[in-house]
Amino acid sequence: MSTPVKKVPIHLQSAQNRLLIKNGKVVNEDDIVEEDVYIEDGIIKQLGRNLIIPGGTRVIDARGKLVIPGGIDPHTHFEFEFMNTTSVDDFYQGTKAAVAGGTTMIIDFVLVKKGESLLDSYYSYRQKADEKVCCDYALHVIISYWNDKVFDEMSILCSEHGVNSFKTFMAYSFMLNDSELYSAFEACKKLGAVAMVHAENGSIVFKNTEKLLAKGVTGPEGHELSRPEEVEAEAVNRACTIANQVKTPLYVAHISNSHSAKIIAERQANGQIIFGEVLASAAALAGDRHNVTTITSPPLRSNSDTPSQLLGLLASNDLQLTGSDNCTFNKSQKEMGLNDFSKIPNGVNGVEDRMSVIWEKGVHSGLIDACRFVAITSTTAAKIFNLYPRKGCIALGSDADIVIWNPNKTRTISAKTHHQAVDFNIFEGMECHGVPEYVIVNGRVCVDDEQVKVVQGHGNYIECPVFPPFVYDIENASKLKPSDNGDANWVTQPTQKENDRKVCPTPTLPESSVSTPSCKGPRPEGQRNLQDSTFSISEDLDVARRACIKVQNPPGGKSSGFW
Repeated sequence: MSTPVKKVPIHLQSAQNRLLIKNGKVVNEDDIVEEDVYIEDGIIKQLGRNLIIPGGTRVIDARGKLVIPGGIDPHTHFEFEFMNTTSVDDFYQGTKAAVAGGTTMIIDFVLVKKGESLLDSYYSYRQKADEKVCCDYALHVIISYWNDKVFDEMSILCSEHGVNSFKTFMAYSFMLNDSELYSAFEACKKLGAVAMVHAENGSIVFKNTEKLLAKGVTGPEGHELSRPEEVEAEAVNRACTIANQVKTPLYVAHISNSHSAKIIAERQANGQIIFGEVLASAAALAGDRHNVTTITSPPLRSNSDTPSQLLGLLASNDLQLTGSDNCTFNKSQKEMGLNDFSKIPNGVNGVEDRMSVIWEKGVHSGLIDACRFVAITSTTAAKIFNLYPRKGCIALGSDADIVIWNPNKTRTISAKTHHQAVDFNIFEGMECHGVPEYVIVNGRVCVDDEQVKVVQGHGNYIECPVFPPFVYDIENASKLKPSDNGDANWVTQPTQKENDRKVCPTPTLPESSVSTPSCKGPRPEGQRNLQDSTFSISEDLDVARRACIKVQNPPGGKSSGFW
């Protein structure tokens, strides 16, 4: 493992304070616009063309490339104590890998063991993470048991520590029963927090496991056999039913099959507020029942049609966002359960490769357009957890978490070259079209022409306010956009309904050009609508270009975001 890079002294950071990204195509969830991006002190201060900038500003030429919001991975488990072992990616190695792959913020999970204090567990995770993280992070808190004290501590976490999401489990040793789920969901509603759930019928999984082991089925193949698709789908439906009783919005983690997804889509169509998450692993790989290294829960389904089905559901907005569920165990740890599948530590890698894998399987294949890619890898997570528009978009006043994405370059995923601590990679050998050439975290270039230059401790803990408008006031939240005054406040504008959005795929990304999908949505006054042109990303941007100047704030100007 490489030695962590130490923080750069303040007097040496001046070159990092000002940055101009020129000639790129800025991609947000609703539009693609030709404009330059000026960054100062970690904040986006100007957008447009012919910007007036101070001397000494570093300039990155993004000609022929996409400028996208940094990825937000809402589902990681670093330094996670689980199944009698601990995941090998710590907060330094895990966030370094995240940044290397184009993710500029992660949301990890505080494990609260039965009977332990939620607050003590939260403080423990803050102590683990604060001095290690290379990018910003937030925390969900796991509810593993229920009583009045749990509610009291949830309230303190929400009001004093910026926690706005709590996860419950319907499987594993810290599963809750239906009555406890009801209470936990009800508490989330009262506090304005996001209720999250791992939906599998743990009781059935336990009985199936007993039966299989008694029959002599002890190898890795027993894992998927013990938790078939209907066992997940039943739990998804039950979780949705319980949430509906108390009218609590619900976030269902790691949907692994189309049966579960259809339940969510039907519930959404009937007006229930539910968000469905898909993992990069599930969207890219069919499971190999005999491969101990790919064991996770819910399992990677062995049905070869499942990945494309899940990607199609992401494209249509029946499922809303992607995570990695990065919970890595070395091969030796995995093999602790080689002769008893119930003892295989569950979890796979993905925090570094999520962005490239989703681009390859979604955008490059033609299933998903570039705007939808931004939504499912960044913007929707920012909205759900009340980080938008500080995060998840390229807008005036937003944090300068930006990726310069080269869709014409390729890379081959390998454990030999990845930045994670784990000694294998489930995506080994996959060629991905789409490479993060530059990754900017809080205004600092942390991947520089594909060279990783992260700084340990550079990231910050980000508080997530309760009552996210996108979750608790979804009808009005669908109209909310970053303002054009540089404050990054919410403003109301007409916009297309998410469920009505048409997917305009990008079928191929040849070296000579990249097609521009039609991504509906309002665009700031004076900007060119690329969807009305035959513009090619590789053409000379200086030819027939209309100036688009949007200098609402001078360099160093005010940015009074809600955070």
